Amino acid sequence: MSKRFAFYGRVSTEDQQDPESSKQWQLARSRALIEPHGGEIVTEFFDVGLSRSLPWKRREEAAALLQTFRERDRGFNAVVIGEPARAFYGNQFGLTFPVFEHYGVELWVPEVGGRIDPGSDAHELVMTMYGGMSKGERNRIKIRVKTSMKAQASTQGRYLGGRPPYGYLLADAGPHPNPGKASAGQRAHRLEVDPTAAPVVQRIYREYLQGRGTASIANRLTREGVPCPSAHDPARNRHRSGAAWVASAIEAILRNPRYTGYEVWNKQRKEEVLIDVEDVALGHQSRMRWNAREKWIISPSKRHEAIIDEADFDLAQSALKDRGHQDVSQRTVRAPRRSTRPYLFRGVITCGRCQRHMEGSWNNGRAHYRCKLKLADRALAEAGHPSTVYVREDKILPHLDAWLDQLFSPTRCHQTVDLLREGSRVSGIESRRESLKKLQACDGKIRRYREALEAGADPSMVAQWTSEVVAEQARLTVALRDLEPANELSKKELLQVVEELGGLSQALKKAEPRDRADLYLQLGLHLCYEQDNRLIRATIIPEACTTLRVRGGT
Repeated sequence: MSKRFAFYGRVSTEDQQDPESSKQWQLARSRALIEPHGGEIVTEFFDVGLSRSLPWKRREEAAALLQTFRERDRGFNAVVIGEPARAFYGNQFGLTFPVFEHYGVELWVPEVGGRIDPGSDAHELVMTMYGGMSKGERNRIKIRVKTSMKAQASTQGRYLGGRPPYGYLLADAGPHPNPGKASAGQRAHRLEVDPTAAPVVQRIYREYLQGRGTASIANRLTREGVPCPSAHDPARNRHRSGAAWVASAIEAILRNPRYTGYEVWNKQRKEEVLIDVEDVALGHQSRMRWNAREKWIISPSKRHEAIIDEADFDLAQSALKDRGHQDVSQRTVRAPRRSTRPYLFRGVITCGRCQRHMEGSWNNGRAHYRCKLKLADRALAEAGHPSTVYVREDKILPHLDAWLDQLFSPTRCHQTVDLLREGSRVSGIESRRESLKKLQACDGKIRRYREALEAGADPSMVAQWTSEVVAEQARLTVALRDLEPANELSKKELLQVVEELGGLSQALKKAEPRDRADLYLQLGLHLCYEQDNRLIRATIIPEACTTLRVRGGT
């Protein structure tokens, strides 16, 4: 009887190969290995457009293959990989092969001449070596590409891809200088002035040099109905809403030296950071970081028509510095500064009209919470949302503490436990449903990104977007796992928590403001302010009620 195999392969944009051709030669190599042993491939799993650095659980087809291992009627008892350097990267073999062993699925690769023996140190060494070679090959490709692009930008001033800056359009610049790409029909590109957007860029510089601020310019452009960059070019900005101009967009335009006619490259770099430092197996996600200005590569001469004079550009840089705008390339990531005001409900209270968190506002010596619309919230305003929703903290506090005191009083312990258990069950179902919706949304984003790639979008940008969405899928998958019903508190455990919380309002009144605010958060308290009814709806999320800590006391 023939041995039934599943095939796994992978190709990505960085491999610079036609996906179908790559799949066929990997299949051919796999068949050449198994057919002399009476093997046949009955099902195929092939990832397209995903980097080899992504762990198997974050690759769509690889994750689906691992999922089938749990099925008794999966239809195969072995997996063949025609090119292990495309399947395993770094230490991925060591993290993945134990799953094969656990479910009794054999793994065949040409490099060992057949089945990998779990007890063979030599086989493990070979596969580990290929994972290291795969990682080294990817790093060499990155170094070669980056070095080549640096030379092209610094000596030739070539346009090296990416979205054109607002104010420019992409124009044809003849056959691609690479003979191989030129023979395949690829064309070079250059920047050409956009007759619609270029005057807006000139207006931004003119108004800023006249003393108007970035936020003021953004608000004026939005009020006048001038499309913001993402709305002006929606095909290349499908990941943005295009609702309104923002101050950061104005500042980015003011800082971009390409408006003076010079080509600029290497303003940003891609860094790979761990998704979860507590679970290294989840892998990395790409993040864009700004390079210092001295690392920017600027062409030796002008390569396209200038929109802004160099003198005006230099004046704008001086004005930005004088007005306290820090250069984005000099900014460092730091923890948000905590307010000195004791807002007890920060992060707890939301607006009943839009479900957004309300922000703290200190007025007349009292803490308030407000939901204030911005110009980008035009749709909310049209739906009847007031321009500003206010509620005072001291109007909420006495009623809230009385409710908590009653809720956790000894006479209501058992009733509260029943409510919490029911709430926990409903909350868990809703949380799982919400996570599943977000996972479906991620699938939709990936489909749109593939469509954007087919429509001519920059492959490096699409790869970055896709990597971020795949990382989000991994986080949601972990969150779904943590929301399994087995994690719900038992009735006995909840009763113990409720009894410990007896007389809670009295303890809250004695607590310092910061401790009190932290306690509300740990309690899982959620407040929703309905301005029309002048009503606060208070709820407690049961999953948060396991431990409450104030100044070292639990």
